[in-house]
Amino acid sequence: MPPRLRDVVALPDLGLSLLAGAGGSDRPVRWVAVSELEDPGPYLEGGELVLTTGMRLPARGAALRRYVEALEAAGACGLGLGVGEGLSHASVPAGLLDAAEEAGLPLVVVPEGTPFIAVTKSVSRLLAAEEYDEAARGFTAQRELIRAALTADDGGAASIVSRLAKHLRAFVLLLDPAGAVVHASSASAAARAPGLHDEVARLRPQGLLASAALSSADEYVVLQPLGVRGRARGFLAVGTSGPLRAGDQAVVNLAVSLLSLALSRAEGRSAADRGVRAVALRLLLDGEGAGLPLEALGWSRLTDRPVSVAVARADTSDPARVQAAEDRVTELLPGAAVAGGALAESPGLVVLLADPADLDGLHVGEGLEAVGIGDPARLGDGEALRRSLMRARRALDSGGAGVRRYQDLGAGLDGLLDPAAADAWAQALLAPLDQPAERADLSATLHAWLARHGQIDAAAGDLGVHRHTVRHRLRRAEALLGRPLEDPGVRAELWLALSRLPGDAPRP
Repeated sequence: MPPRLRDVVALPDLGLSLLAGAGGSDRPVRWVAVSELEDPGPYLEGGELVLTTGMRLPARGAALRRYVEALEAAGACGLGLGVGEGLSHASVPAGLLDAAEEAGLPLVVVPEGTPFIAVTKSVSRLLAAEEYDEAARGFTAQRELIRAALTADDGGAASIVSRLAKHLRAFVLLLDPAGAVVHASSASAAARAPGLHDEVARLRPQGLLASAALSSADEYVVLQPLGVRGRARGFLAVGTSGPLRAGDQAVVNLAVSLLSLALSRAEGRSAADRGVRAVALRLLLDGEGAGLPLEALGWSRLTDRPVSVAVARADTSDPARVQAAEDRVTELLPGAAVAGGALAESPGLVVLLADPADLDGLHVGEGLEAVGIGDPARLGDGEALRRSLMRARRALDSGGAGVRRYQDLGAGLDGLLDPAAADAWAQALLAPLDQPAERADLSATLHAWLARHGQIDAAAGDLGVHRHTVRHRLRRAEALLGRPLEDPGVRAELWLALSRLPGDAPRP
């Protein structure tokens, strides 16, 4: 949760005091806005602590009430007035104090010795600390969910439901395809299932393609289908007091994946185990694998030593061939992390191995087309692991079959660039593609298309979409970038920029 107004007032270095509207001291402070406007309301989003010296503050009681009421209507969490001999007001005007108390708007006194920027910085630090804590809680919850899935014979469905409910402080229901309760946390939450039957019946014919969000004045319920392919094998219902934050949504998404795998065990234990390994490998690549049970995963060789990331392009026309290739690499590299489908943009295999020389005995063919290897990195060092993954892809995309190492390609242009400046340039160039309203990952489509030298059919095959979809995405990307994709220089710049994207490479 964001810091409360009372938390900000209590900061010892600011010397703030609350004179009116004490009943609103629990309001969350989402930002600080400094304004000398007569009506700053139209420029607020809600949750701001508005700071002013009062140089344009109305002098009459009725006007003061309108000023305060406008702030309250705009959702401001409070008004901070700077007072002092050298400012517009040596003390708080009585009319403002009465108006704030009447409207219930917290009125905070900012002494002359406290710069407004100091208040802004303090709130910014509190917000940053809250975001860090939320992310840490999310990663801890994800590790606990994976551990539950790995240590229970039934895929840990009951434990996943319980831990998810505890993390979200919410009720969680695991329902079968008909809407009957399979697991519930807390026990009393089972009584809510009948109220979801109509929504389950509406979603069921749509398979895995639809979800629902039901909201009321004091509750927000998300209903998501569970399954790996085809029909929904069950539903997950999560009820909270309000919409999920991004970190909590990521935890719910992981729970959906793990529960989907648990419910799909009828298709074979090996399929579920492969999915869990893919999720765990994603966490390792993000540098968030601390606490994962590597030995239980069969990845014991990765502890206490540098690792390298390898990416193998596989024949994805037949899932059985991908599984056979995964089994072959796992057999060749005992103790290494091997997973198929760990990255949506790499439909083959992703491997974390302690010694790249172990791949010398790997022969392409039988489902494997080529392998690229990045440079060594330490587990837990997310930045180094992402760099190794990026360079493994560059080695893979360099052409030809067999095993190719990034270090054998030569540093090339990459070695001449300032990493920080090049990364900033790449992010600025590609920023127009990262729009919230864009449902498809345009960067992933560009990456696949350029990797296939402009061949739309080949890129469509890599992405698993229709060639017309690729054409549509390319036209959209060209419009957003405002640059012609037929220009060889533009293509070269885009390829360099895409290869420097932080984190996972673009996904379709």
